[in-house]
Amino acid sequence: MKSYDYYLFDADGTLFETTELIYRCFVYSLRKHANREIPREEIIASIGLTLRKQFEHHIGPLSDAQFDRIQADHMNYQMSIYRDYLAPCPGVPEAIEKLRAAGKTLAIVTSRKIASLSCFLRETGIYDCFSVMVTPDETEHHKPHPEPALKALELLNAAPEAALFVGDAPFDIECGQRAHTDTAFVAWSHNNPEHMPRKPTHIIYSMLDLCI
Repeated sequence: MKSYDYYLFDADGTLFETTELIYRCFVYSLRKHANREIPREEIIASIGLTLRKQFEHHIGPLSDAQFDRIQADHMNYQMSIYRDYLAPCPGVPEAIEKLRAAGKTLAIVTSRKIASLSCFLRETGIYDCFSVMVTPDETEHHKPHPEPALKALELLNAAPEAALFVGDAPFDIECGQRAHTDTAFVAWSHNNPEHMPRKPTHIIYSMLDLCI
């Protein structure tokens, strides 16, 4: 596989497994705040969007006050149960260590807020491995818009052609492509690569594939 100087990683479903955690949190929040039952596949399909976009997709427009109230309760619940579900994705700790040893620069581009992101990275032992973390608070636009990837490239002083964007969702692949980076789709994703509207540059089956 081609070697890159810079690697931009999505977080949820790419660096650490949170699909079941996210699903259970939405079941809790949608029941409590909207009295709604949403099919599992619909909840999972929205993973990768910002939390506000996810909630508005499922229950409709929200005022800032409504969203703030729902978000606070949702995240409190998530932080109370995450240890039962959080785990690193295949080969992640080893691959991150190898990439850093090879002199590569690593960044995160995610729709997850910095507080829980930092917690999950520490829990999986990779918090100190990333030079840049771009979260929703850093940009006006969010994935699949290219701005998050472009922001990471700007902070890294990196050319797009020297970077690879690694993710598990169509939003990640589109974000990277629109920022003119190469892209890698992780095969352990809940998304089927055959149904991706945009085809990635690479498909990887373990994060260690990046080190080959």
